[in-house]
Amino acid sequence: MKIVVIGGTGLIGSKVVSDLAEHGHEAIAASPNSGVNTLTGEGVADALAGADVVVDVSNSPSFADDDVMAFFTTSTRTLLDAERAAGVGHHVALSIVGAELLPDSGYLRAKVAQERLIADSGRPYTIVRATQFFEFAARIADEATTEGVARVSTGFMQPIAAADVSTAVARAAESAPRNGTLEIGGPEKLPMAEFLRRGLAARGDSREIVASADAPYFGTLLQGDELTPGPGAELSTTPFDEWAAAQAGAGAR
Repeated sequence: MKIVVIGGTGLIGSKVVSDLAEHGHEAIAASPNSGVNTLTGEGVADALAGADVVVDVSNSPSFADDDVMAFFTTSTRTLLDAERAAGVGHHVALSIVGAELLPDSGYLRAKVAQERLIADSGRPYTIVRATQFFEFAARIADEATTEGVARVSTGFMQPIAAADVSTAVARAAESAPRNGTLEIGGPEKLPMAEFLRRGLAARGDSREIVASADAPYFGTLLQGDELTPGPGAELSTTPFDEWAAAQAGAGAR
């Protein structure tokens, strides 16, 4: 199949492209750098000509509430319209576990709006909802740090390796449309503070992590399990500690 990957040069998209190519597909990485801009529409029709599947793993360059909403709604409408004109048979999008449960987060509101546009479009689709990535532990801690202490939510996470997310997205692209969602997550449910402690320790960062029920997570408060997958989710088998050890080994070489 010809499969166009929007955001195909990023953390997730680059591995989606390589996985699909290894499986014999014509996988094309599309991004503004390659002349495909889903906000302006530039290059989209040409990129999608003859495509069987479009995979959207793109992300907003700005996380400001209005910017992220504009990005996901505009780019998704652009893609769906172009797919309809090109006769694309399957739209695959990456979203976030628990997005609909946390409306106080502008970013998650935007992902819910994106999902709704896809589901209401009448186009065959699959939405893959993933939990937080192992790779983002330090970023989460940095966002929560004041005067050297990271004050984080008492909520739980079930983080997953980005490579396992890419594998699941590529598999969805090769499969028939679900016309629904697939949740994926990591093998271990952890308090956010424990995930961040282990993530920072793997980087040699001894920063203090304090868990507090009133500490926001990117603008929203967690009650407990909102960011963990529900029944029927597909769980990866890569443990965080094994992943962290592999990253440390790669960095030492």
